[in-house]
Amino acid sequence: MPPLSPDLVRALAGGALIGLAAAMFLLLNGRIAGISGILGGLLRPVRSELGWRIAFLLGLVLSPLVFVLFAPLPQVHVDAGKASLIVGGVLVGLGTRYGSGCTSGHGVCGIARLSPRSLAASATFMLAGFVTVFVLRHLLGFGAS
Repeated sequence: MPPLSPDLVRALAGGALIGLAAAMFLLLNGRIAGISGILGGLLRPVRSELGWRIAFLLGLVLSPLVFVLFAPLPQVHVDAGKASLIVGGVLVGLGTRYGSGCTSGHGVCGIARLSPRSLAASATFMLAGFVTVFVLRHLLGFGAS
């Protein structure tokens, strides 16, 4: 059996850690680790929930800094311009709102709970992604090599 590539090992470890974190969050707090819902709760704050929401989001933002202590970050090259990134971000935000959640809530936590709504939402996310890539690359010629 050939050795596993470092990229595959990191991907498997990352997926396992995401699953473990989602399971622990549910078991210890009785809540789904849906990032859009956690962030959205800060926009309409309830005093008793501010602390854990801020701590959770700080952990998301600061954890890459801890990672860098153990492994160098890979070089990232983004071919898209700022306008494309902003439009993409707005569309993802709208999709998250219309889909009643994001990929962390539906794709990680909801599918693990066998939620039909989350299965449908995740399938819709994936289909929309496939169609978007096809249209942009093959019909409009963006990002084609």
